[in-house]
Amino acid sequence: MIGSAKIAIHALNVEDRDSLLRLMETYDVGVSTLPDRRTSYALVDAAIYGGLDIVDMLEEFHRRPDPYETEGLQVREGMGISEYGEWLHEQAIKNGVTFMDGIGFAPGISNITVGEGIRKLDRAEKAVARVGGIPSKEASQRHPLRYMITWAFEHVLREYMIKVGVIKGGEIVEVDAMSDRERFQFTKFGKNETLECAITPGMPSFLFTRPYLQEFAEKTIRWPGHWDSIITLKECGMLDLDPIVNDGVEISPREFLLQVIEPKLRPQEGDTDVCVMWNSVVGEKDGRRHQVDYYLWDEADTEHGISSMARVTGFSASIGAQMIGRGLITEKGIVPPEECIYGDRYELFVDELRKRDIKILEEMKELE
Repeated sequence: MIGSAKIAIHALNVEDRDSLLRLMETYDVGVSTLPDRRTSYALVDAAIYGGLDIVDMLEEFHRRPDPYETEGLQVREGMGISEYGEWLHEQAIKNGVTFMDGIGFAPGISNITVGEGIRKLDRAEKAVARVGGIPSKEASQRHPLRYMITWAFEHVLREYMIKVGVIKGGEIVEVDAMSDRERFQFTKFGKNETLECAITPGMPSFLFTRPYLQEFAEKTIRWPGHWDSIITLKECGMLDLDPIVNDGVEISPREFLLQVIEPKLRPQEGDTDVCVMWNSVVGEKDGRRHQVDYYLWDEADTEHGISSMARVTGFSASIGAQMIGRGLITEKGIVPPEECIYGDRYELFVDELRKRDIKILEEMKELE
């Protein structure tokens, strides 16, 4: 935690490459928690160049960057965005760098559990990851959109507006974010809550690592009412980035919305959050159709003042970094977590989460 004797603070600009490289020389493994694509790629590029193993929490799969709302991402001269992602991967291999790309909650725990479910079946056909950070039920009543900020809200709105890659009928296609909404009842861990989810870009690596699936999508979980409110804002043009001019002042509707609504979405005294997950993998095992489900319900640690989102993302990233530092993960290049945490590594990862009171429930059932 901040203030701990274990923490050394270095204040610098991540785009000051020389300073960043000098700092990286003093460490074995880095963890990136940067909030946008411009700063994230600047850090990743420097880490790969400097030979620093790194883990990253952002939902982007840096080997296959999506082309939408680039947030100031700067690519190498003469390269397109896709070429740049593949170049980063090749440079990481060349420099002996392990870059575990997407190790938090979603991506992260979601990738690892869905990957495990696929491995438990003889042939996987369909995978759906449903993951989300939401305010506690009580706190949700005190905020617009039934939502509370637990990480960069500007980036959240980006996820709501871009095209998202999914797998349908065995083909990779693009659909609108917030499509294919689903309402479900979460009844595990002694809970009985009605929740809703819709497609967002939380696990893009699966399009690359599991293209044989017939169906795949990642969906973000919210309280009922949230998606209706966001869609209303979208229909009114309030999530647009194209600027408008009013009395000679130019501003994009989304920037204006952020200025107005962000203060109302910040946690108030006593507000806590919840992270919830229900991932499903359907396929064949021993000649019969089976479904493997993974559930998580995690609440804030009020004793130590740590939000649930900080727990499931921070602890996951920390465990991943420690596994690299201990030599347990040796794959080089840009490696998503489903490709490097499996078998004994999976058991170790889940056990380390359990030690931190983050519990994952796995269930398998035969389908009729």
